[in-house]
Amino acid sequence: MAKAMTIDIGIPEADRKEIADGLSALLADTFSLYLKTHGFHWNVTGPMFNTLHTMFMTQYTELWNALDDIAERIRSLGFPAPASSTQYAALTSVTEETAVPSAMEMVRQLVAGHEAVARTARRVFPAAEKGGDESTADLLTQRLQIHEKTAWMLRSLLE
Repeated sequence: MAKAMTIDIGIPEADRKEIADGLSALLADTFSLYLKTHGFHWNVTGPMFNTLHTMFMTQYTELWNALDDIAERIRSLGFPAPASSTQYAALTSVTEETAVPSAMEMVRQLVAGHEAVARTARRVFPAAEKGGDESTADLLTQRLQIHEKTAWMLRSLLE
């Protein structure tokens, strides 16, 4: 059996591990927010149904696509990406919703979810900077822009 090649991308293993751990939390948050957003898409009702149903679909689609980028960055660093509900539950900072809240409560919860994901992404930057990991820093910057903008857009509906 062939032995796996050593990873030599200019980032020490300990730094790669710290970055991958942070990205694993980001992956869990992203998946949890994806699931919540998709559920709200299915269950939203009320006068703003069409607007929110469509908006939530755009948002959950973006989150779904982001999962692959985050997981593949973890793999590029040489570590397995978490891929189970048990792992996600242990890693996520996004609160789960088991009821069907009102439309505006859904919006409030999604604002909080996007802000939570932004905080998680922001916490990974020091490890990426320490390791000189520009690829992860770029990914984090992109994710922050999306989550902060989405939180703002959702928050605007509450005014």
